Amino acid sequence: MEQKNTNEGDVFGHPKGLLYLFFAELWERFSFYGMRALLVLYMTKHLLYSDEMAFGVYAAYMSLVYVTPMIGGMIADKILGFRKAIMLGGILMAFGHFFLTFEHPVFFYGSLSLIIIGNGFFKPNISSFVGKLYNEGDTRRDSGFTIFYMGINIGGAVAPLLCAWLAELYGWHYGFVLAGIGMLLGLLVFKGGLNKNVFHNHGLVPDQNEYTKRVYGITKGTLVVFGAVVFIPVFASIVYFHELEHYIVWVVTLFLVGYIIYILKSVTSSERKKLMVAVYFTILYTLFAAIFEQAGSSLTLFADRNVNLVGMNAAQTNSINSGFIILLAIPFSMLWTMLNRINKSPSSVVKFGMGLIFLGIGFAIFGMSGHYVDEFAKTPMFFLIAGYLVLTIGELFLSPIGLSKITELSPMKFLAFIMGVWFSANFYGHYFAGKIAKLTSVPDGDLGMFSRGFLGDITEMVTGLSVHDVMSKETIFHQLYTYVSVYSGFGVLTILIGMLVVIFALPIKNMMGDVK
Repeated sequence: MEQKNTNEGDVFGHPKGLLYLFFAELWERFSFYGMRALLVLYMTKHLLYSDEMAFGVYAAYMSLVYVTPMIGGMIADKILGFRKAIMLGGILMAFGHFFLTFEHPVFFYGSLSLIIIGNGFFKPNISSFVGKLYNEGDTRRDSGFTIFYMGINIGGAVAPLLCAWLAELYGWHYGFVLAGIGMLLGLLVFKGGLNKNVFHNHGLVPDQNEYTKRVYGITKGTLVVFGAVVFIPVFASIVYFHELEHYIVWVVTLFLVGYIIYILKSVTSSERKKLMVAVYFTILYTLFAAIFEQAGSSLTLFADRNVNLVGMNAAQTNSINSGFIILLAIPFSMLWTMLNRINKSPSSVVKFGMGLIFLGIGFAIFGMSGHYVDEFAKTPMFFLIAGYLVLTIGELFLSPIGLSKITELSPMKFLAFIMGVWFSANFYGHYFAGKIAKLTSVPDGDLGMFSRGFLGDITEMVTGLSVHDVMSKETIFHQLYTYVSVYSGFGVLTILIGMLVVIFALPIKNMMGDVK
């Protein structure tokens, strides 16, 4: 029987703790996305890295940012609890943003490492914390996660605008400082919620004896902090030697598969089926992230080089997606609530399929801009905005719903780890996003794999650009072609996969049991 968890402390029909988590995550994402918007441009324009090297560093950094949540989730489950993990992660990330102001390779890669480790403690645990605010079967859960997701994107929308404005006006380092200030504000909001006891007894240390247990004379809680510091040079080295990242992918995959098999053997038959669906959703989210995350890398350079921008610079275009999230999150939240009320809401599996379809259409729209290229190889900004609008709709069908369903599909004693598994989709997604981004950077005289055969036919159909015409023009047109051809090819592929997910939704839905 469904329950609705309401009490006098609710705000706008949701637990009061959601408000504090909303603003804490808003400011943390402000810091994260503010720095992300600057990173590739900072490397290519200021550090003078090649496109390929910048894409490699960016992909390694962004993928590791999403693998550490698995470890952070496990540590929170067993030792720290949500509260201490979130505080530790926020402090590490704040140091990481501020250290980027020192222009030296040790500080540059060390800063990225601090953010990677800090995010591992912060990200999975604040999301899991939201799920803890709702009783099992509470019909407000999807709506609550959509509101929480809006907080993420308010930070994601405002940060690129302000950080990029400061960076352009006064210098790159001012943009990084502002990102660091955002992280500190997030910590202050979360600490305020703790002081006011809005989280009640949620998120505490799971086992005080385990937390204070001494290993070689040091408590496990202190040992976690010491370990985080020790691993700073390790992750910095991995980002620096990003060409070797595929070894990390294999190690992570073996660990994930092994631990998930262990969990599958430890749970009931019903929990096992639900966990398999959680893994399926994570795989779909990996595909989504690999395409979607061109936003911080190749799409930023595409906007810089081949779009007639009006009213914003290339770094600031990173705010378009989050801006649309802000406009659409509440309407989507209301839509799911209304459809649930009349029992007409599509299943979560269908929502995932629709999310992929809209994502693919969005990238196909980026490709269609080739029909309207001018003599300077610039395309109208309209297509950039329209593509972002459509893929944002896809994101709202998939990402916040995924967050909500993972909290319902996961066995409770493994919740934070499975939330980390969900975020590992971003690890794999960014790894493959880096490979996709590199397809947009090809040697002179080569237009890439999407210029030949059947793939070339798809490119010409979507973009209106033929290989013969492009090769007869100057190099800047070659660069434009590589962008729109890659976006067109992967856009069409994603649409087809999304359609298959919708068609074969029923058996997956049946495995979810009482989870809708």
